[in-house]
Amino acid sequence: MSFLFRKKHTYSPDKDIPDLAGKVILVTGGNNGLGKETIKQLAKHNPAKIYMGARSKAKASAAIAELKDEVPSANIIYLEIDLASFSSIKRAAATFLAENEYLHILVNNAGIFGVSPGLTEDGYEIQFGTNYIGPALFTKLLLPILEKTASIAESDVRIINISSEIYTLAPKGGLLLSQDKTPLTELSALARYGQSKLANIYFTKSYAKRYPGIKSVALHPGLVQTNIAGELKGFSVMSLLLGLLNRIGSVDVATGAQNQLWASTSQSEKVKSGAYYIPFFKESSRRDLSRDEKKIEELWEWTERELKEHGL
Repeated sequence: MSFLFRKKHTYSPDKDIPDLAGKVILVTGGNNGLGKETIKQLAKHNPAKIYMGARSKAKASAAIAELKDEVPSANIIYLEIDLASFSSIKRAAATFLAENEYLHILVNNAGIFGVSPGLTEDGYEIQFGTNYIGPALFTKLLLPILEKTASIAESDVRIINISSEIYTLAPKGGLLLSQDKTPLTELSALARYGQSKLANIYFTKSYAKRYPGIKSVALHPGLVQTNIAGELKGFSVMSLLLGLLNRIGSVDVATGAQNQLWASTSQSEKVKSGAYYIPFFKESSRRDLSRDEKKIEELWEWTERELKEHGL
């Protein structure tokens, strides 16, 4: 099953992440799980600043304190952001832009999984809104500083979007854009999640095409040891299956973060813009809906219209 990855590799963040002196980095969902591990490993390599995007100041402050115990020299800054709220996203982007001249690495890591049907503050299906539209808006608002940074000679700027192989469980035909302002109660939680993760891949390919000076990458971290099955509300065969897979085929968080650490910092020529990577460091060669150029363009145009309607 494609969710399982146990391929051997020799990657070591301690020795393979290069010196990040002068780099400004922003990781959403950085107070726990993959985001926290990503910040910890990047902090060891001397970046100028790392922003930890998170909803809860208390949880972020506790995570930062813990990380600074491990990496005392780390300059980690809390950035309040709720990706289910356009107003919160706008405030977060404005705060970041007011405090910085450059942004070298943006890791769109935050997301939700398997939640009950609902809508975001701005009226979008909760998983699609949080996992796709929120990061799309945040990236759009940060695009000026990303382009400015990329314009500097030899500057390497990257956008890393965390997707998932569960994109293959998206509804038949892919994205249900005409229905994404409803809770989509007729779909399973996994199908709703799958469409949001397919959108992350489309978004990556659109940015790679439109902004060639910025490296845009999507990736699947693997099946990581988290409460992924427990997030599915209620009893279902799928929740039982995911629970079993999590026990027998998952990797720990440190291993799960390696794909995004590699994509964020590996030598530029090794990381292909517009690609979707599966563990470990392998571009997916699957010829399926994820490469549908017509649907990729359709999502881009739909997103631009939606954000414009909100004055964004």
